[in-house]
Amino acid sequence: MIKLPFTPAGAVLVAIDVSKNRQDVLIERPEGGRHGRMTVISIRQGYGGFAEQLAAIGRHIIVAFEATGNYHRTLAHRLLTAGFELRLISSVALARTREALHNGWDKNDTKDAQVILHLLRIDAMQRLGRPARRWHQ
Repeated sequence: MIKLPFTPAGAVLVAIDVSKNRQDVLIERPEGGRHGRMTVISIRQGYGGFAEQLAAIGRHIIVAFEATGNYHRTLAHRLLTAGFELRLISSVALARTREALHNGWDKNDTKDAQVILHLLRIDAMQRLGRPARRWHQ
């Protein structure tokens, strides 16, 4: 059986390390070269500006981040409503991969964004879609 590619070859890959007050972002274009880095503040204007910057790239964009309790939810909602494809990474997978790649337990936001980007490249994550609407009686 042939496994179809989960991540399209020409897509721009965006890895986000989510925290309470700010997000560290790493952007990789398919042409290669130096990665783009930025920090997004965890406020509505920060998320809106970030979504506009991604839309200005004008290519297929796949955004990946770690599930971090509730901190990732507002950013995920903003990016989903803007039409971006989202991927969610397990915290355990991130920790184990970071340990294997960097040969240690030490962590920082930049290193986590690099590991998220690596996991996005090898398709080791889940797609994130809109949550099912709940109907109450």
